[in-house]
Amino acid sequence: MPFKPFNRRKFIRASAAGTFAFQFVPSRVFGANERVAVAGIGSGGKGASDIAGANGAGADIVGLCDVDEGRAAGTFKKFPKAQRFRDFRKMLEKMGDTIDAVTVSTPDHMHFHAALHAIRMGKHVYVQKPLAHSIWEARTLAVEAAKHKVITQMGNQAHAGEPIRRAVELIRAGIVGKVKEVHTWTNRPIWPQGVTKPLPRQDIPKSMDWEQWIGPAPMREYNAGYAPFKWRGWWDFGTGALGDMGCHIMDMPFWALGLKHPVAVEAKQEGNTTESGPNRSVVTYTFPAGQYNHKMPFVWYDGGFMPEESVFEGTIVDSKNAKKFDMIIIGDKGKFLFNRNSTKWKTTPESLAEKVAPEQTIPRVKNEDQEWIDAIGGNGSAPLSGFDYSGPFTETVLLGNLAVRLGKQIEWDGPGLKATNAPEAAPLIKRDYRKGWEV
Repeated sequence: MPFKPFNRRKFIRASAAGTFAFQFVPSRVFGANERVAVAGIGSGGKGASDIAGANGAGADIVGLCDVDEGRAAGTFKKFPKAQRFRDFRKMLEKMGDTIDAVTVSTPDHMHFHAALHAIRMGKHVYVQKPLAHSIWEARTLAVEAAKHKVITQMGNQAHAGEPIRRAVELIRAGIVGKVKEVHTWTNRPIWPQGVTKPLPRQDIPKSMDWEQWIGPAPMREYNAGYAPFKWRGWWDFGTGALGDMGCHIMDMPFWALGLKHPVAVEAKQEGNTTESGPNRSVVTYTFPAGQYNHKMPFVWYDGGFMPEESVFEGTIVDSKNAKKFDMIIIGDKGKFLFNRNSTKWKTTPESLAEKVAPEQTIPRVKNEDQEWIDAIGGNGSAPLSGFDYSGPFTETVLLGNLAVRLGKQIEWDGPGLKATNAPEAAPLIKRDYRKGWEV
């Protein structure tokens, strides 16, 4: 049976009305003591903390879904009153009228299907980073979220914190002048990549529904080298080091500079295969000039690659001890070393930090969970990492993987969602889904 975002009853009701443009009222007025009812799709691993975060922000956890009951056992025990499922479609079908919102904390390849299903039912959605597995999926989720007027949040936690929000204000106030270069880096991958062929068959754990875990991806035999953790390095399931950490580390400058679509991207890499991501890579995006930046390179490094020493000239660090930071931003007036978890940033010259002290222009929140739950309950403004922002941002992050996989410079038409010099990119921009999961 194909993947269907609506149940038969709703389909018939809408058809009888003579339209396929389903009109949902995605939000409701909450009473003074009424709690937002949340269901979790992916309840073990990162899902456990995402569900706990929503509960800590005041939500009532009413439904839990996980394809591996053993991995989700801790969350099941913590919320014994929540109904349990292995298939998120069945959960939403059965509990749709009693759920206000869902968290999606699955492997990357399942983000889109789970989120799209919920959005089209008028449910508010929180999705772990990266928002989607493909560029087209990220675009589609942003469009659908706006269409159905649901409140959304992508799980790049530091976006809600003081270091990033203050740094955005500083960059926009001109702490380093107009920006000429951005360099960002990570120690990932910390799982196997550069693998050349599928892994041999192993027995499926009794607690796991492997068919459901595979979902829309091509079917393959189970191996512990895929699940529950090492899926990130496999192209069918994950998005590699860039997809894992890019939505965290690239976030501040992308936001601060008001970036949209790069016009080109190229990559050098070691170890990429048709099966899995590279052992290490350097991805260079080219962005057009904007209000806060010149036409500039925005460079990503992973797997041990770091910027050349010339990038750090004039600062108090070099490429070896710069690893306690996430990035360096270079502008007309100086350089800014930043870590998304700290306000102990460094500027060169040091006096820059003293000269620019703008007032706060960005709202401050307790954390991303509170920001999302409060907005749903009518107690706050829309989350600042909602899909209107995180959709285009995820498109850019995942575009780097397109350059890695094609092995050539990509000339990018962002609005048109296509590589103008690489028609062979189309199946990677929008992938096919396994039978039964078509959208």
